[in-house]
Amino acid sequence: MKQLLLNKIAKREITVGVIGLGYVGLPLAVEKAKAGFRTIGFDEQAAKVDMVNEGHNYIGDVVDKDLKRLVDEGLLSATSDFAFIQDVDFIAICVPTPLDVHQEPDLSSVRDSTAEIAKHLKRNTMVVLESTTYPGTTEELIRPILEEGSGLVCGQDFYLGFSPERVDPGNLIYKTKNTPKVIGGIGKDATEVIAAMYRAVLDGDVKEVSSPAIAEMEKILENTYRNINIGLINELAMLCNEMGISIWEVIEAASTKPYGFQPFYPGPGLGGHCIPLDPYYLSWKAREFGFHTSMIESSMMINDRMPAYCVERAGKILNRFRKALNGSKVLVLGVAYKQDIDDYRESPALRVIEELEKTGAKVVYFDPWVRQYKYKGQVRRSEEVLDQKLIESADLVMVTAAHTNVDYALVQQYAKAVFDTKNVMKHIKNRENIEVL
Repeated sequence: MKQLLLNKIAKREITVGVIGLGYVGLPLAVEKAKAGFRTIGFDEQAAKVDMVNEGHNYIGDVVDKDLKRLVDEGLLSATSDFAFIQDVDFIAICVPTPLDVHQEPDLSSVRDSTAEIAKHLKRNTMVVLESTTYPGTTEELIRPILEEGSGLVCGQDFYLGFSPERVDPGNLIYKTKNTPKVIGGIGKDATEVIAAMYRAVLDGDVKEVSSPAIAEMEKILENTYRNINIGLINELAMLCNEMGISIWEVIEAASTKPYGFQPFYPGPGLGGHCIPLDPYYLSWKAREFGFHTSMIESSMMINDRMPAYCVERAGKILNRFRKALNGSKVLVLGVAYKQDIDDYRESPALRVIEELEKTGAKVVYFDPWVRQYKYKGQVRRSEEVLDQKLIESADLVMVTAAHTNVDYALVQQYAKAVFDTKNVMKHIKNRENIEVL
């Protein structure tokens, strides 16, 4: 099996299947197809399937003309029918792994997708989980489902491994193509063959590790590292406010050190598909061993508190004008979880809006990237234009995303008060009406 697959990889005779055509899956499918491998994307959402088959892109990190060309050339197609799994030699599982209402891992999409794969899995196939999860998922959850559902034996009839996705939406330098990958397979042969498949597609380095669990923990480490350091800087931001010190100037000064320091920045909370979620996966798994991740859990509590803290600060700003949040109009600028993207998954701005409305504030938002969003079953729409009338109508303008295509000079000119939680207005000279987190 090893030599057969290595030969097929070298000859571009592998047919690729990508399960889940979202922010991770579609860019991966496009890169596989661009490398000359016929690729089939699988997704339960008919709208995504139709858009891919029509060559219409819906992911920011995918180049429109690339997608259209690959579809027209027959290198890329999409379907909701898992029966086509029998036609593929390499399967990448890229489905969501959110938290449930109890803040515990929800692996239902991974479990369901794997069960569907098992029904049609054939011999001499590589299966790779890319979805972020807790250490042990590949061997404890995926392997038994595949073996029991297919009647095949891992390592003998098919290869299985884990390779964590590394997608940073909106990153202008690192995309799927040039970001290094980590591969951990069940057995040395699986790792070698799966790594060969990624090397045939990507420009970034491929790091082979000794097991899926190592690769799974590595991914958790990446994002927990950021979670903890952001938690530290958020806590210092709260302390610095009490002390009358600018945390932003402190960070700028510390950043002059050429070694031993990496800058992190405060904000209204954490957003995105990884950093706010991954530590919960690790803490949940750690309890199985009677272990409590105290440092991680502390940072999670700090970061989770930030939306409410920012609303408290907003209330104090309005108090100076003899106004209460209750009944005041607040204009929120930006609901995306980071600058210059349309992704609002786990965005702290959504919780900021929720907390503001709990106080009785009247909230409207403007985001040139997110024209509408759905949160807890409700759909909200952005104001059409950020102009003098809209800005003057607000008792407080609250900046919660650092978009670069917003006229912040206009905001400063006409706003009664501004609470800038991202320090995006740092270059505005007249700061009489601006307060920074």
